Order: sequence, then structure tokens, then C-alpha cells
Amino acid sequence: MKTVTIKNFRNFPHFELHNLGRLNLLVGTNNSGKTSVLEAIRLLCSQNDLQPLIDTTRSRGEYFYDDHKQERELDIRHLFHNHKIEPCDQFSVSGLDENGQEEELRASIGVHHEDEQFDGDDSLSDSEDNLLDDFQALDFRLEWISGEEYKHWKRPLSSNGGLSYDYFRRLKAVGALMGALKKSGTKTQFITSAALTASEMVSLFDQVVLTDEEDLVVEALQTIEPRIIRIAPLSSERYKYSEAREGFMIRFSDSNQRIPIGSMGDGIWRILGLALATVDAANGVLLVDEIDTGLHFTAMSDMWKLVWETAKRLNVQVFATTHSNDCWTSLATIANEEDTTEHGITIQRIEKNKEIGVAFSEDEIVTAANRGIEVR
Repeated sequence: MKTVTIKNFRNFPHFELHNLGRLNLLVGTNNSGKTSVLEAIRLLCSQNDLQPLIDTTRSRGEYFYDDHKQERELDIRHLFHNHKIEPCDQFSVSGLDENGQEEELRASIGVHHEDEQFDGDDSLSDSEDNLLDDFQALDFRLEWISGEEYKHWKRPLSSNGGLSYDYFRRLKAVGALMGALKKSGTKTQFITSAALTASEMVSLFDQVVLTDEEDLVVEALQTIEPRIIRIAPLSSERYKYSEAREGFMIRFSDSNQRIPIGSMGDGIWRILGLALATVDAANGVLLVDEIDTGLHFTAMSDMWKLVWETAKRLNVQVFATTHSNDCWTSLATIANEEDTTEHGITIQRIEKNKEIGVAFSEDEIVTAANRGIEVR
């Protein structure tokens, strides 16, 4: 993508990013909307895959429990600007690539008509069925458009403005991921500031075992601890619900002892997640919130080199956020040393109440770092 436009999504009534490159670092003050931009791009890339929608609302605690219906509902009002929904309200995210091809995701609130059918499984839950007896029952609609391609999905909202979480749970239970929850769109990996879980990491590692990318993962860990020569996953089922840093064993060059990865620092865990996620996002998009989390400033240049080289090799477009001065100045080192003309490294500054982000090219990033100019 070279340009992204966001309308009426979260705290953005209208916002645009221009002159995007292969590696894009989003900077700005607290609550300027950096994470929201990552979420918007993820939704656009997902087309009509609903999992990112579920993930973004759950991670922010945007759900409530209806005691009367005894079920949890996703509170989608917070996806819309001003945290409220009415008939015909809409938010959209669109992207334009270097060839001028546009894709757009639209989410809207509609009024349900009695003869309309909903997507997914054929049956509605009892609570959803009761909604249709309400006056002017509303539904939530997703549409993805790119050229002549068109995908859509809709589902009724409760009187509270919620989207039934039971619906998604039932879809998974009956194996209906091939339907409304099927994986579609551009391959995307999203790493939150809390990092990937042990189960996610082991699952991703299983996909690179005995490939060239396995060597890349080891090389990434060596930027933090040069003595590491091997890493191996343990059973993913054992760590399915674990939030601890575990699931891997590491071996050092000067020892035959197996070392649990949890015995290492946060930096090892973060670098491992970045390497695995970048590899998994081949020919797609990598989104990383607070990319510098857990990393000492001395490791950041190596981190950027890892991400940059892997992104070029595997055709990945990267969007990351940071609050750190060390993080963006270390990126300037890569922009200065590497041949980035063909692919592009940018810093995008997001400012509150501004409709267009301020884009810094490679040369401007290097100049700002050399002269001590603040870009955040």
C-alpha cells in the first residue's frame, strides 16, 4: 500500500497516510491513534475475515455481559467515531497500491428488513431471533470492495448495540470457519505490545522447522545472545492457555544443557516473536504495536536490520509503532547504511486533530537524527 485513508473509525473522523514504504514506523503522542491505525489496516487486509474484528474488540475490553440473555456481546459502538451508532452510520478504511488499485472495507449500521437473510450458519440464537421483533432492529454490515471483487457479511445487533459473541463461538464449535470466519484477504500478522502467546509462538515455529527461515530465527536470537546455536519448541498443547514465556528450549555453544526460554530476558522473547511473525507474513503485512518493547537501545539497530532484511526477502510490508527516541534514531542508522531507494523506509507522524500524517523519507529521517530534530 502506498496510501491509507481512514474515515469515522475510532478517534479518526478522517485520516490519511501517504508515501508509505516497505517499512513504516508510526510515531506520535499518547492517544494520538497509532494503535488504531494498525487496527484499521488489519481490518482492511482481512477483507471479510471476522477474526481481527473479534480480536480488536476483545483486546480493548469492548464487550459486555447481558445478564438477562446470559451471554457476552461485542460492543461495536467503540469502533465508530464518537462511540455511538445510529442507522446509516459507517466507518471505512481504504488503501491504494503503487499501481493505482484501490481496496476498501466499509462497516455500516443498517435497519433489518423481515425478508433479509443473515450470513454464517442458517439459524439465529434465541436472543438474536427476539431482536427481529423489536422496533427498527439494527444490523452490522461489512463490505469489502476491490475492482470487481465484492465480499459482504451482516448480523443483527442487540437492543444494547452488541454483536452476539455466542454466534462466533457456535461457528467455531461446528467448524464453520470455512464460511463467515474463513481466512481471506492479505496474509497479516499482528503483534500487540503484550507480544505473542506461547501457543502462538510454538505454532508459528512449527511452520519454519527444517526450512531456511529456521536459520533466520536463530540468527535473530543471536543479535541478543550470540551464544545461542539451537532453539526447539515443546508441545504446543501444553502451553495452549499459558501466558508465561515458555514453550521453547535454547542451547548455548558453550554448554550441552537445555535452557528454558523463560530463563532469558524479555528481549529474547520479543525478537523471537518478531522473527516468527515476519516470516509468517510472507507476501503480506506485519503490524507491530510498540516494536521496541523489551529491547535495550543497543539491540534496536540489529532488530531493525532483521526486520528490514526479512521484509525485503519475503515481500512483507511492515507497520510498527513506538514512543521511543532510541527506536526511531536506530531506524535512521538502517536508512543511512542500507540501499533503501527501491523499497522505502518511512516515519509517519500522527498528530491529534490533523487529517494527514507527516511522512519522513529516508533522507529526512537521517537528517533529523543527525541534527537532533524531534520527529515524534
